[in-house]
Amino acid sequence: MRHPAGSTQAISGAGKTLPQVLLARAAANPDVLAQRSKRKGIWQKFSWSDILMAVREYAGGLMAKGVGRGDAVAVIGENESEHFIAELAIQSVGAVCVSLYPDMTADELRFVCEHSEIATVFAQDQEQVDKVLGLVADLPRIRAVIYWEDKGMWSYEHPLLSDIAKLRALGAEYLTARPGVFEASVDAGKATDPAVILYTSGTTSRPKGVVWSHAFLLDNAQRLGNGAGTKPGMEYLSYIPLAWALEQFLGMGMGILQPLVVNFPERPESILADLREIGVETVFFGPRQWESLASTVETQMFAAGAARRAIYKLGLDVGRRTNLARLEGKTPPVWTRFVKPFAEFAVLKPLRDKLGLVRTRSALCAGAAMAPDAFRLFHTMGVPLRNAYGNTEFGLISIHQGETFDLETSGSIIPVDPAYGEQIEWKLTPQGELLVKGGTGFHRYLNEPDKTEERRDGEWFRTGDYCTRAPSGDIVFMDRLDDLRTLAGGETYPPQYIETRLRFSSFIREVMTVGEGERDNVAALVEIDGDVVSQWADEHKIGFSTFSDLSQKPEVRALIAGEIEKVNRLLPQHSRVASFANFPKPLDPDEGELTRTRKLRRGFLAERYASLIEALYGPGDALDLEIPIRYQDGKKGLLKSKVNIERIDHGPGTTARMEKREHRQLPVEAS
Repeated sequence: MRHPAGSTQAISGAGKTLPQVLLARAAANPDVLAQRSKRKGIWQKFSWSDILMAVREYAGGLMAKGVGRGDAVAVIGENESEHFIAELAIQSVGAVCVSLYPDMTADELRFVCEHSEIATVFAQDQEQVDKVLGLVADLPRIRAVIYWEDKGMWSYEHPLLSDIAKLRALGAEYLTARPGVFEASVDAGKATDPAVILYTSGTTSRPKGVVWSHAFLLDNAQRLGNGAGTKPGMEYLSYIPLAWALEQFLGMGMGILQPLVVNFPERPESILADLREIGVETVFFGPRQWESLASTVETQMFAAGAARRAIYKLGLDVGRRTNLARLEGKTPPVWTRFVKPFAEFAVLKPLRDKLGLVRTRSALCAGAAMAPDAFRLFHTMGVPLRNAYGNTEFGLISIHQGETFDLETSGSIIPVDPAYGEQIEWKLTPQGELLVKGGTGFHRYLNEPDKTEERRDGEWFRTGDYCTRAPSGDIVFMDRLDDLRTLAGGETYPPQYIETRLRFSSFIREVMTVGEGERDNVAALVEIDGDVVSQWADEHKIGFSTFSDLSQKPEVRALIAGEIEKVNRLLPQHSRVASFANFPKPLDPDEGELTRTRKLRRGFLAERYASLIEALYGPGDALDLEIPIRYQDGKKGLLKSKVNIERIDHGPGTTARMEKREHRQLPVEAS
């Protein structure tokens, strides 16, 4: 999959729009590989001149349909070349792009289209078209719906509907009749023009539309390049939706500025195979994806024989004493020089190869907190995983930089190109809230001036994050300020700090801690990782029928209790989990339990599972629970399940007493 990189060099985006940078890139490197897109098992290649031609024709088609400066155009679909080209074409005609999550429900889509006054929609396929056409009667501003995958679309007839081939043909004809109109439109753009509207995750209320300028997007792309250590021509696989801020900075902004070779997987399910085929050098996943990769490794080791498991553990031990030691600024023991080649050959390199990360030189995690031990695992394997911290409104703030850094922190402040503004400064309020300023800064929320002003404190931006300062001077993110909880005794605790450490367990997919007000201790609701726990159950010959049945098995509850006890030992007494219950079903964004970025909707969960939370603090050991659910076909139903309550003793001899309980006799694989 290698390609001639050509003489590519970074281009400055200062004072430019993204389409203006594209024109400069295509002029400088017309024949250099820009993108690959996998279709029907074959990687299709596109040079910068190919990308520019497609952007021109898309843009010409939009102009012919009356789309122009001041309009908002939505794009909904997976990460594919057409998605990226559509965004650049939208910006080329002076409109603003609203990138949407492909798994949005119709109600979520309706809200965004109404709020941002969408005029045109690019939709990937039949599924997305069905969602949009089901809403157009209530959304009179929509003038066109354009799709780029025609499978299943042969019988569709609608006056607003057309495919991408017709749009390109219309655009080519429009531009031929009007020479120079595309270039004039791009040239008329200003760096301060709106480029993108991204919607916040909406964990506590309706999502807010964050308006980005071209300068903001390119400023943050430049910051990321400075902090992540990427190089021109690096292979990058685009997977995280463009509705995420960091994917806009990395896949879109850095993809053109540096440039990167941006690769698009055939489908989300083929991501691991495609990672291996490409041999990516730069990769970005959210915490849930990195945790899933870690679980993949652990799951496969369950089925391995005793000898393979012993070699695996030995290899990781050597990796910890070498790769992790260097990261922490320590000198590895002398004897590791002799065994490291064996560990690399037999364990570490095969692990990276299995995950498609053999050639990875820049690996990023962002979007939410992840346990430091998860970072340590990947560094042990030889994957240079770094955490990037920031938010949709202000952009990137800090990242793990250099060859040595503290995994317990959120990294050090990222340098800003002076062309975009002052260097980032930060301070903590007496309440622990992080305030920042510098760079292009926060612009505004769409149609919400009051909410915009709430986030400003003079020249400072209020992040809403509760943070501390490490001895090194770096930022340490703890939790959202609004999510801090106070127990009956007056002690406070940060839920995310506990939850991220619990999620490091390969058996736990998600967890929500509860406890405040009149509650005197912390409790937890746990979503087991169905794939990992089911394989663990098979290995231990534990029969089960459904997810609900598996989650309530005595042996599984004992397994989760053991994982919670490990984390409890690291926590202050008042922050330790005293009781827990396993959710009887997986948490689902379509049911409002999670955001599209898989963040907990705490208020919704607290209301939906109110009776279960009460039971965690009551005297009983089980609860008959009824939960309304929505099936994949849209039909609604009711899940009835008996949910067991587990108590965890924090006193001396806890582990010994718990091991004596009958239902906790089975051995537990170390995670």
